[in-house]
Amino acid sequence: MVVTTPAPRWRRWLREARDIYEGLYIAPYRATIHREYLRQHDAFMLMGFSDLLGVPNPVQFYMLELYPSLIDEFHEWHVRVGMEHPPEGGFRCC
Repeated sequence: MVVTTPAPRWRRWLREARDIYEGLYIAPYRATIHREYLRQHDAFMLMGFSDLLGVPNPVQFYMLELYPSLIDEFHEWHVRVGMEHPPEGGFRCC
């Protein structure tokens, strides 16, 4: 005979403990963390697509592998940094 413990009770308790921890320690800093993430992401996108803005890109060769995954985020990025239309000479996203 196999004895099983009531898994839902302790899982529910762990989930509630995690929610309390996040509420006390992480929630007050969530906006700050997200703002810093956006700042770093904008700097990375600017560095990656700087050749579209007319600035020579010294790491363009190494960015070639990343461009296909970054193209999906390009439209959101150029709107967020204040460009209504994408830079001329690049690809059209909107």
